[in-house]
Amino acid sequence: MKVLVDTCVWSLALRRDSPTNDACYKELVALIEANRIALIGTIRQELLSGIRHAAQFIKVRDKLRYFPDAVLTETDYELAAENYNACKQRGIQGSNTDFLICAVAMRCNLAILTLDQDFEHFADILPIRLLKPRFESSVL
Repeated sequence: MKVLVDTCVWSLALRRDSPTNDACYKELVALIEANRIALIGTIRQELLSGIRHAAQFIKVRDKLRYFPDAVLTETDYELAAENYNACKQRGIQGSNTDFLICAVAMRCNLAILTLDQDFEHFADILPIRLLKPRFESSVL
């Protein structure tokens, strides 16, 4: 099964001082090695936005090009809006991107790897699967 990796996990991994002992980082590496990564354009955009130096932008962009974007459909955006409404009615807030991630994961039968605790709340309402890292974090 492929896994949709959230922006926060990618950001952790792409930082120069990335903690290689972190469980989420280790999980991401294992998923990359097993060719189980799914990506969507909005996550790619979030990762590339705000990179100040052109050389760093190109380096990150080129690394991410290894992972093709899942094709989104109008139903993904409609389902994202339905998810937003369902969660809001239950007092749970989230971003449009978060709900789009949930919609694509639901349609494509993807698990989600994230550090964002909001997804735990979404999972109480939406039929999404969150991937928990299989690796232990090391304490230095």
